[in-house]
Amino acid sequence: MKKLGIVITDGVGYRNFVMSDFITEAAQQFDIVTIYSGLPISAYRSIPQSNITIKELDVFVEGKKTWFFRKWKEVAHLQKHRSFYGMKDNLVNGYPKNNSARSLLIKVIYFFTRFIHSDKSILFAEKLQFLSFSKNKKTKSYIQLLQEDNPTHVFFTHQRPSYLAPFLYAVIQLKIPVSAFIFSWDNLASKGRMLGSFDYFLVWSHLMKTELLYFYPNVEEENVKVVGTPQFEPYVMEKYETKAEDFYRKFHLDVNKKIICFSCADVSIGQNDPIVIKAIANAIRNKSISTDVQLIVRTSPAEDDARFKAVKNEFPEIVWNVPKWILTRENHAESWSQRVPSEEDIKDLRSLLEHVDLNINMCSTMSLDFLLFDKPVINTVFGNIENGLYNDQRFLNYDHFKKVVDSQSVTIAKNAIELIDQINEALKNLKERTSQRKAMIDLQISEDLSGTSSRIAMTLSQWND
Repeated sequence: MKKLGIVITDGVGYRNFVMSDFITEAAQQFDIVTIYSGLPISAYRSIPQSNITIKELDVFVEGKKTWFFRKWKEVAHLQKHRSFYGMKDNLVNGYPKNNSARSLLIKVIYFFTRFIHSDKSILFAEKLQFLSFSKNKKTKSYIQLLQEDNPTHVFFTHQRPSYLAPFLYAVIQLKIPVSAFIFSWDNLASKGRMLGSFDYFLVWSHLMKTELLYFYPNVEEENVKVVGTPQFEPYVMEKYETKAEDFYRKFHLDVNKKIICFSCADVSIGQNDPIVIKAIANAIRNKSISTDVQLIVRTSPAEDDARFKAVKNEFPEIVWNVPKWILTRENHAESWSQRVPSEEDIKDLRSLLEHVDLNINMCSTMSLDFLLFDKPVINTVFGNIENGLYNDQRFLNYDHFKKVVDSQSVTIAKNAIELIDQINEALKNLKERTSQRKAMIDLQISEDLSGTSSRIAMTLSQWND
C-alpha cells in the first residue's frame, strides 16, 4: 500500500495545502494519507475523503544543547553565503546587542563560524543537533507514531521550522523516503539553514531549482522537481470566485471610481505602512491623484488591525479588509502560526486581486499575487538609515527582490512624491508593463496555476514507487 504522511506546520501551510486541491489529489494517488499537524485537529474542517487521517503533533521545545548546535548550523550557513545581501542582512540583524549568557554564546558562534563554515562543518553541526534530541521523549514518541502508521513517504510542506527537526530525525531513523516543499520565494537566498536533510525537493520554478542546487550542493539535481506552488492555486479554483457586483457591494465601493489596494506587511517589517496609507489618503483628499479613486487597505493575516486605529479615525473614508483568519490555539509560543484562513478570506483576497486597479505594498509576495492578474504594482520603501524611518529600502538589495526591481515589472517609490507620481502614471496606462509582469511570473512560478496540486501529488507518488 502507498501511504503518504503530510507535515503541515502552520496556518499558511494549511492555506496552501488544505485549501487548495492538494489533499484531494493526494488522496487519489495514495491508499492512505495521514496529516501530521502543527495545528490542533479542531482547525480542520470536514475532510471528505475516507482515507485521510489527521494527527496532532506534540510540540517539541528545544533544550540548550539543541539550541546551540542549531544556532551554529544556521549562522555558519549565513556566513558561508554572506556575499548575498539578504544573508548578510540577516547575519547583521541577528548579532546580539547585549552580553547576556545566551548573547555571549551567539557571539562565540559568530566568531568561529566566520572562519569555519564549510558544508562539511555545517553537516557536522547538524549531526550534533540531531544527536542532542535523539533520546528526547518527544522524539521517541514521533518514532513510535511513525512505526504505527508506517508511511511509505513523508512530505514536509515547509523546509524551515526548527521545532520539526526531531520529527525529521524520526523519519530518517526509520529510513522512510522524505521530501520537502520550498515554502516561499525568498527562503533560499536570504534565510538560514533548512531544518535538516531531505531526499527530494519540490520547488516553484527553474530559478528556485538553480538556487537550491547552489546553496545545498549535496542535493542531487534529479531529486528536485519544478511543480509551481499551491499558494496561488485558489485563484483558478471556481469555489473561490466572486462576481464584481458582489465584491463592490460587500466592501461598499463606488463602481464609478477606480480602486487602489494597499496590502500591509506584518508589524515586524511593515512599520512604515501607516505613513504610506496616510500619504495615499491625503493625496486622494487633496486631488493630487488625478483619477477619481478610492482606497482599500488589506492588513496582514498575521495580526489584527489595532496598530492602524489612529489612521482609521483620521481617514474614515478608507475601506478596510481585515483578513478573517481564525486563531485555533491560545498561549502558543508562535501565536501567529496558529491562525488559519476562512474560505471567506480566500474569496476576499481573490476578489481584490481580480477587481482592484492598482496594488501598493512594501516588497511583499503580494506583488506576485497582483502580477498574476496583470495589475500594476508599486513597492513603497520610504525608510533608510538617514531619514529615521524603518529601513525598508534595504530589501531592494535582497537577491529575490532585486530580480523584481531589475525586471521593471513593478515601480519603486522611495517617498510620497514618487508614490503619487507613480499612482497617476499607473492609473493612466494600466497595461503599460504587461509584458514585464508576465516575464516575472514566468521566472518565479514556472508552471501553470491549474493542476499544481495534481503535479505535486503525482510527483510524490512517483517518488514513492
